[in-house]
Amino acid sequence: MAKSDLIGGELWEQYSEKVADRMNNPRHFGELTEADAEKLGGRLIIANEGAESCGDTVRLYWIVDPATDIIKKASFKSFGCGTAIASTDMMAEMCIGKTVDEAARINNLDVEHALRDKEDVAAVPPQKMHCSVMAYEVIKRATSIYRGIDIASLDDADMVCECARVTLQTIEDAIRINDLKTVEEVTDYTKAGAFCKSCIRPGGHEKRDNYLVDILARVRAEMERERHPEKSPAGDFVNLSVVKQIKAIEAALDEHIRPALASDGGGIELEDVQPGENGTIQVSLRYQGSCKGCAGSVTGTLTFVEQTLRREVSDKIRGVVV
Repeated sequence: MAKSDLIGGELWEQYSEKVADRMNNPRHFGELTEADAEKLGGRLIIANEGAESCGDTVRLYWIVDPATDIIKKASFKSFGCGTAIASTDMMAEMCIGKTVDEAARINNLDVEHALRDKEDVAAVPPQKMHCSVMAYEVIKRATSIYRGIDIASLDDADMVCECARVTLQTIEDAIRINDLKTVEEVTDYTKAGAFCKSCIRPGGHEKRDNYLVDILARVRAEMERERHPEKSPAGDFVNLSVVKQIKAIEAALDEHIRPALASDGGGIELEDVQPGENGTIQVSLRYQGSCKGCAGSVTGTLTFVEQTLRREVSDKIRGVVV
């Protein structure tokens, strides 16, 4: 049967030939039984998974050698669309010969890439990537059954993009490290939102706890407060983590203090930040260049530095020279 007979309309052009072939001719469709497991000297594992968004369900069968944890045979049954059948068939094939732990590392992007005809052309339309996610989820469930552990222990915390398996922490880190300013930049760096796009903003085909537009706005606001703590409500600086306090102080040193000292051949380095007495923050500083040993460094320079930090960062700062 031709691909165009399987998938109607213009959409058929967005599916690879491999997907179309496995829709019509799955290699690993069917049940495995305890008798099959006995013949192969393995343990039978049966796992079920479903997707609430589309109603598709899949049942995965493994026969695992308990001595080596190697999956000797895998098959599946599916009630769902052709893409779900093709994805699960490929997933089952990829499991065979791997240990359970190795199979657990197979993700939906691996399945989609294996279904491509060309390396740089996606195997399915973006809105169908969720079908390969179900294949990934059923592997996790089979792993939890074999290991006798709660599947929650295998879940990725705060998953934002199911299609690309991108977590909240990964997105936040990418925004901070690369100073990302737009959703398009976030997608380019992380691939979150590159497929079905339901994680970009509310209104997509699947409801999310976190959306890229909201994450970006929140992290950018946090970055702005860290760069300019003086714009934050009183007391915020004291409650920041030490890492964030250091970032704010370093920013003030770079912008307001180091240029002034450098003009006279001097410099200053931040050595430490610690809680002080009566709710203050003790900032330990070390002079460099002409500032070291200068008669005015103990009083005049320190006063200038401390007053500047208190004005630009927090009035809780107390400076000491080490």
